[in-house]
Amino acid sequence: MSPKAAPSGRRSQRGLWVSVVLVVVISFGALGLTLAANWSPRLGLDLAGGLSVVYQPQGHPSQADLDETVTILTSRVDSLGVSGAQVSTQGSNIVVTVPGVKNARAVLATVGQTAQLLFRPALCYSPPFAGSKAKGVQPATTPVPSQCQSQYELSQANLAVTPSSASPSGFTSNNIGPDPVFAALRTTKPANDDAKSNVILVGLPGQGSQRYVLGPSQLTGHAVKSARATQDQTGAWVVSYTLTSQGSAEWDAVAQANFHQIIAIDLDGVVQSAPIIQPASATFTSFQGQGQISGNLTQTEAQALARALQFGALPVRLVPLTTQTVSPTLGHSSLVAGLGAGLAGLILVLIYVILYYRALGLVVVAGLAITAALLWGIVSGLGHTALAPSFDLAGVTGLIVSIGITVDSYIVYFERLKDETRSGRSVRTSVDRGFQSAWRTVLAADFVSLLAAVVLYAIALGAVRGFAFFLGLSTILDIVITYFFTRPAVILLGRSDRAANAGRFGVARGLASPVRSDDEALVSS
Repeated sequence: MSPKAAPSGRRSQRGLWVSVVLVVVISFGALGLTLAANWSPRLGLDLAGGLSVVYQPQGHPSQADLDETVTILTSRVDSLGVSGAQVSTQGSNIVVTVPGVKNARAVLATVGQTAQLLFRPALCYSPPFAGSKAKGVQPATTPVPSQCQSQYELSQANLAVTPSSASPSGFTSNNIGPDPVFAALRTTKPANDDAKSNVILVGLPGQGSQRYVLGPSQLTGHAVKSARATQDQTGAWVVSYTLTSQGSAEWDAVAQANFHQIIAIDLDGVVQSAPIIQPASATFTSFQGQGQISGNLTQTEAQALARALQFGALPVRLVPLTTQTVSPTLGHSSLVAGLGAGLAGLILVLIYVILYYRALGLVVVAGLAITAALLWGIVSGLGHTALAPSFDLAGVTGLIVSIGITVDSYIVYFERLKDETRSGRSVRTSVDRGFQSAWRTVLAADFVSLLAAVVLYAIALGAVRGFAFFLGLSTILDIVITYFFTRPAVILLGRSDRAANAGRFGVARGLASPVRSDDEALVSS
């Protein structure tokens, strides 16, 4: 044997062992860390139960409007800390799923808020609706008049706002009563809250039966940059908001045009607040891009409003089309059945490869165990991010299908080794040479599977994307495990005389190779 060959062989042997040990440590280390952190895969709606709502956009929104709506709703879902919730489009509809959440309806009520924030000038107050049987009641479709009777107008002259340091509120003003003409008109429904039309809207429940006759919107919620719920000096909950650079200038123009008059803040057909513009100031001054929404808000209402404003107004109005409640019991039964079928098939495959390939079958068992440990760690870790879809029955199917792909990689490799031994080469020579040609075949097969998964993930919707994601993830792991674990493990077994010639269970018997006491003659230089 050449003096240089021995150190080279030892280095090669050491590199193979390092590769095997690193793969085992990384795989089971990831499994141990996720179990220690009490992490588990983020289950989807069909496994964890929950709620699914299909929203139908009103009007004829463009695809850009739908995409913007999905982005805003996704941001709202993420801000609520809801794990596994998904927002997607199906045709022209928008689907929101919230798995494993007990108060899913409350969450969706917040997420589905259209948050159409409009700043409208208040024309006058309106008495409560007279009732459908009252004399002179107008149909619901009757347009709201643009003029109030002069004595009831909420004009600067009628309000006569005067700054006063002696007043607790910092100003005095006239009390203007409601215009009785509007008692015959119904309150505008939220679905008919058109920004370009006059409307009659009610205030928050805490404001009693007060109704407002409002003119067309002069500013929208798109001017709002950020918002947060805070308490003012009196302890009342308010929403402080910051305007965009463009919105700041627009708001100053609106506020100056309505100085010492009332601007109603209309959110989804309800007047959140109707403040007088700078009543404690004798002249108008710029707001400098800062504002505040008040109006007897509770902490919950203020926080919900701040979340809605924080992520902008939706470009379209959404109407719930269908609501589906899914029980986790049904999903659990399906999961048990699916896993049971997959496990039964896996056991049969493992029994076959052990009986057919003998010692090499143990490499298959070890490789699948390593892949399973690494998959659990990766899927559990991704469950705490927004990078991966939730783990549902489609994902389980993808993993089961990937088992066949993984086992195929082993069979391709082992059959190539058989071809080498049939040509008269020893086991040791076969394992050194056989991987190169087998590796090309494994890469080609895995590339086709990965390409199919990528295409499916790109063009599919809903559960199919979960199938594609987990199929693609398993295929990538198969490539990694084949090269860094299967290859060195098989070579180490083939180079070991004890493993190669271990009777009926040896590597040589699994490859149908003649058993030799020494697979390769040692020739000294």
